[in-house]
Amino acid sequence: MRSEINLPPDTDRQRLLFGPNDSHFRLLRAELGVNLVARRGRLLVDGEENSVSRAINVIERMLEAIDKGQTFVTEELSTLMERHSEGAEESRAAGVVFTDRLRITARTPNQAAYIAHIRDKALVFGLGPAGSGKTYLAVACAVEALRYGEVKRVVLTRPAVEAGEHLGFLPGDLREKVDPYLKPIYDALDDMISRRQLLTYVESGVLEVAPLAYMRGRTLSRSFVILDEAQNTTPGQMKMLLTRLGEQSRCVVTGDPTQVDLAGSGSTSGLAHAVDILSGINGIGVMRLTGDDIVRHPLVKDIVQAYDRDSQPGRAR
Repeated sequence: MRSEINLPPDTDRQRLLFGPNDSHFRLLRAELGVNLVARRGRLLVDGEENSVSRAINVIERMLEAIDKGQTFVTEELSTLMERHSEGAEESRAAGVVFTDRLRITARTPNQAAYIAHIRDKALVFGLGPAGSGKTYLAVACAVEALRYGEVKRVVLTRPAVEAGEHLGFLPGDLREKVDPYLKPIYDALDDMISRRQLLTYVESGVLEVAPLAYMRGRTLSRSFVILDEAQNTTPGQMKMLLTRLGEQSRCVVTGDPTQVDLAGSGSTSGLAHAVDILSGINGIGVMRLTGDDIVRHPLVKDIVQAYDRDSQPGRAR
């Protein structure tokens, strides 16, 4: 079977598509078993029908990404081909997330259900202890959605509880003030996106990092919004964030209800309040991860369980 696709008119984008010394096309030929020939502004693709179809899909996605200012390294192209491989849809159904650099697989049934919720619903609350994957998997789904054009940008936010939201007292510009609070999200992004691409996203505004207080008055359309450490929001802050969502946006709110750091013993967590009043609304999902979903060092699970037992009512001191 033979198929054709238009090449970009300018040589710069053609070089990005071909890769250094045609490395991208060599990889496509080797992995998909197709023959690629550039001729008079057209790319000819020859091979078995399924292989040609996969190659065309991958090349079209590459062209879309290049038009957005994105580039590819070898591992990113391999992930893109894997997403369009036979059985990719089955893999997605089984809880596999395709990011730029990694193929991330859910390690527990709860994590697979969490990923399915994020893909299917506009708003998802991910609750669970440290290490259960609630933030990491949310970031992975955001990167996947951005990479494949489902959203135009990713917005990451987190309450700066330790600074009482008074970020002006911290040294540096806005990003330097907020970065310490978003370090876990940056760690996840570092696994999933090349440093060069991450810098491009940040500089172009495709990836936005901002404190929760800066969300007021905005409308976030075609965005994937992640609110991390949401147990440290007030009900007012939570309402403010959730009412920022615009058309074709998604939001994942993550937090551990047992780790509330709000000042004052009588403070109400915006996360607990939102889950209580919003559960059951169509389009909203609530996923409760547990100690069985912890995938950090084996000791973390034991530590969490020990604290859970210690906090049970009636336990002798």
